[in-house]
Amino acid sequence: MNERSETLQRWVARQHALPFDACPLEDVAGDASFRHYYRFRLPDGTQRVLMDAPPEHENSQAFVDIARAWRAAQLPVPALYGVDLEAGFVELEDLGDDVMHLHLGSDADAHTWFERALELLEHMQRQAPSAALPAYDRDLLGRELDLFPDWCLSRLLEIPAPPEWPALREALIDSALAQPRVAVHRDFDAMNLMVRDDTLWLIDFQDAVRGPLSYDLVSLLRGRYRLWSRERMDAFIETFHRRAVTDGRLPADSDIATFTRQVEAMGVQRSLKVLGIFCRLALRDAKPRYLERLPHFLAHLRQGLAALPAHGEFLTWVDTTFTPALCRELDRRGVTHSLQECIS
Repeated sequence: MNERSETLQRWVARQHALPFDACPLEDVAGDASFRHYYRFRLPDGTQRVLMDAPPEHENSQAFVDIARAWRAAQLPVPALYGVDLEAGFVELEDLGDDVMHLHLGSDADAHTWFERALELLEHMQRQAPSAALPAYDRDLLGRELDLFPDWCLSRLLEIPAPPEWPALREALIDSALAQPRVAVHRDFDAMNLMVRDDTLWLIDFQDAVRGPLSYDLVSLLRGRYRLWSRERMDAFIETFHRRAVTDGRLPADSDIATFTRQVEAMGVQRSLKVLGIFCRLALRDAKPRYLERLPHFLAHLRQGLAALPAHGEFLTWVDTTFTPALCRELDRRGVTHSLQECIS
């Protein structure tokens, strides 16, 4: 037990007027941030989860505010039982260990669970209050996009961005800003959807913003666990579009072709951002395992660009310059990958 986990155990013991030894902590997991999670059991057998978010690295205020607002809006988020923002400690409802991504074995199972996740997303977009959330504005979208040339191109591969980069960057930002604004989870992914009592629950929502309608849709569909075919992607997008027009999230005159281009542009923006973030995690934060995920999001990037003919020259650069450079660097670093996955 390190000093911080001991401090956390003493904090939760005081919260429940228990002796220090009465609530030992079970290490659960960390994530890509500095947050860490523990589980403990109360004398009556109730289990709780503790989030340790060092305040010098993480802003727990946003998590707490969103959790309270979304729970008040009848959204499935964990209850809060104790909060110490100065220390960075939060006591949470324990949602268990069953995560949606564990249910995605077959294509049929994956399709069923993704449909359920889309239903939750629609509910969240209709119900979640967004006025107090930070704006997903031009500056934030641009900073995210710039992670790709800064970390993936310059620092990992040591190659320049192509001449087409500035035009693509601006077009992706303009497309995002042209969409209706809703509460955006910002990592609406099968890893952040818990399954309890046959219900999907939202976690890891501390970075939520008020932004483009399609962001969470594409975050799910072009996430870590599936590369959907063009036909499946179109079917998911068409279903989402139809329901959004029906319930008013999209205007009645919204056409599917325009919306599909917006979804794909949003997917390209997110794929470029994720490629940059994973390189930063590997290079700055000494988490080289994230390099193994680069080919998967490269495949997402290629699929999105293929649906945007206006940016065909950038796709050509991805195929002829970026992909070979990435494959060489992964080989040099001894990162296991499939060349076919890189170029398909």
